[in-house]
Amino acid sequence: MKKIKKLLIAILAVTMLAVLFTGCGKKEQDATNDTNVTNNDSKNEDKQQSNDNTNTTGTEKKEEKMFTAFHAVPGTEVPDDNRMLRKIAEKIGAWAKVTWLTGQTADERIGIMIAGGEYPDLITGSTGTAALIEAGALIPIDEYWDNYPNIKNYLSEEDWNKVRHSDGHIYLIPQFGIIKGKEMETEHWDEAFWIQKKVLIWAGFPVIKTLDQYFDLIEDYLKAHPTTEDGQETVGFSMSTEDWRYFGIENPPLFLAGYPNDGACIIDPETITALDYNTTDIAYQYYKKMSEVWRRNLVHPETYTMSYDQYISLLSTGRVLGILDQAWNFTTATQALESQGKFGDTYVPLPITIDGQRLDRWHSPAALDVSNGLSITKSCKDIEGALQFINDLLDDEIMKMIYWGEEGVDYLVDTDGTLYRTPEMRENVRNTDWVTQNMVSGAYAYFPHYEGLFDDGINAINPDQQPREYFDSLEPIEKELLDRYGYKTFLEFLSPSVPNEPWYPMWSYTNTWTTDTDYGRAKAKITELKHEYLPRAMMAMSDEEFDAIWNEYMEVYRREVDIDAYLDELTAEARRRAAVARGE
Repeated sequence: MKKIKKLLIAILAVTMLAVLFTGCGKKEQDATNDTNVTNNDSKNEDKQQSNDNTNTTGTEKKEEKMFTAFHAVPGTEVPDDNRMLRKIAEKIGAWAKVTWLTGQTADERIGIMIAGGEYPDLITGSTGTAALIEAGALIPIDEYWDNYPNIKNYLSEEDWNKVRHSDGHIYLIPQFGIIKGKEMETEHWDEAFWIQKKVLIWAGFPVIKTLDQYFDLIEDYLKAHPTTEDGQETVGFSMSTEDWRYFGIENPPLFLAGYPNDGACIIDPETITALDYNTTDIAYQYYKKMSEVWRRNLVHPETYTMSYDQYISLLSTGRVLGILDQAWNFTTATQALESQGKFGDTYVPLPITIDGQRLDRWHSPAALDVSNGLSITKSCKDIEGALQFINDLLDDEIMKMIYWGEEGVDYLVDTDGTLYRTPEMRENVRNTDWVTQNMVSGAYAYFPHYEGLFDDGINAINPDQQPREYFDSLEPIEKELLDRYGYKTFLEFLSPSVPNEPWYPMWSYTNTWTTDTDYGRAKAKITELKHEYLPRAMMAMSDEEFDAIWNEYMEVYRREVDIDAYLDELTAEARRRAAVARGE
């Protein structure tokens, strides 16, 4: 998909995690924009030492604070002399040296930090957030925030209370789903069955709403095009399956049943009761269908065994016709395809349900994730400075620099005040190497930010959601596809979203669980059994083999999972959230 939300760049080329363990250092910068920066990784200087030097002309240097930040998700490091990183640092007097997860799970990386007692200044713990709070590694920001209005006003009091820990304090600032003005989505960023744009054009712009229609289309195209235009073997279908990224294995049954992505369960909206979708008839139908298409040789043979890197490399070739995944999870592949000019090989989401009749809920409005966010750690020696840095990043002027860049270089302003880009500017932001050197939207992606509109009420915060900019930047093949379907955006391939229920999303609650509780242990066991049994079932070579694996899976599942503890806890939390929404 051509328009990429620069907020989430899932590239695993992250190195030098040693930088995490320096504290709040200070960085100095020439007032004349000298970008010769020092590599702090190789130094053992005191974290608070100030280098009061001057340049060779005697010009006094402007002091800049440098904060270390680590996000326990994959991402892309930018060089210290990145153009917009430096521009923003000059403006607000601070910047962040951002590093990302590589070679380990979030829990493993966070566990090492906790064991050593040393942390970066700022951290996004991901699945390790609960452990960080339990270890006392995070600073309660609510004790400081009265002096930082952009932070305090970032959420409503009601929403801040949802983030508040059981001890009464707030230890993290959510980064995503915070809408200012109105939602401006133009593309689907979450999970779906996806199909290459060129396949829809070849097939005459069909409407695809069932699994049968989807895989029949893939099979028909595959038979007509056994190899790609550049001579590679065409692949029918694949999906992300490694570790926590096993989206296509884990939760399609709830979507196929017409429910939104609560992730952990289905919530009956009438009784506000949690139901287990893993044992439903729709789950059985889905996994059996996947076994069938496996036998039809429509699925890449290494789908259930390859690593995430191998999966991204496969998609980046442009030879995979269909996938099941979260859009943000294959961003890197989409960018690679665009950089090769293979816009027809990028993907469109489809409104597939088990019967093609019920409303699909693949897309939902933005939701507050209270289980994760940016935190300040106890290793930070300048808490006020860190809060001021975050506060400044939430200013409209700075957000414009983060997401649009530099006026006159990365965007222009029309006579009516509308921001836009020239074709040359659009080509720049498609070039990942250029972006790494010049833009900071990826580096600051996991810092708190708004989505929607700037305060001017005219311009979208995300350039990819600016209506004029969005359509003008589409390629001819993409405009043709939208025109033939009668759509203005690729989000319209899915049904319009409906308002979120007050308990949504339930995964924001289960993400806070540990195995210290019976329901936490039940969740861990469910995950373990899914990883063990479902790939085997999906690779079964006959209906009889599938049924044997499925029946064994169900028997073990019912015997070893404390499903009552699991569902009872989810039901209680859903009803609590519903009561809060009612003002009770």
